Amino acid sequence: MTEAPALPWPPAPIRTARLLLREPLPGDRPAIVELFTSPEVGAHIGGARPREEFERTLPDVPRGRPGLLVVDLDGAMVGLVTLDPYGPDRPGRPTPAPGARELGYLFLPSAWGRGYATEACAAALAWLAAAAPGTPVALTTRTANTASLRVAERLGFTEVERFHEYGAEQWFGVRHPH
Repeated sequence: MTEAPALPWPPAPIRTARLLLREPLPGDRPAIVELFTSPEVGAHIGGARPREEFERTLPDVPRGRPGLLVVDLDGAMVGLVTLDPYGPDRPGRPTPAPGARELGYLFLPSAWGRGYATEACAAALAWLAAAAPGTPVALTTRTANTASLRVAERLGFTEVERFHEYGAEQWFGVRHPH
């Protein structure tokens, strides 16, 4: 499989009508802890991380990494969007087109149901299309997560197949460049 091209990182902050996508800041740490230890969020990603363990392993100052954007609403982190190189490093996972990226997103439960995921992901995908034209993007979500399936549909992902991982049926879709 061809490796995904390197992205020019970090991008300038990406503004939408309501949100700002940016690199992590030191003040984001409490929201990052809450995001990854939330039982509500964990129900969709194979389980919440134990809070004490996660706080111990997370640096005091969260470091950015290529492909990771904080979703900021009025100065507070409400979620994360990722555009990672797609790595079929787990058996049973589908393989998209060579050089693909994988879109991921997690939002605090207080931000659910307001369209933030669609708005933030659409902005990240538009940035990716300009930064790395022609890059196909994959997305995986649990089939039971109907809200995430609606986001995938709104963003133009097409179902390729379903498979089992983390004890649940997963939906795998691809969005090909226009």
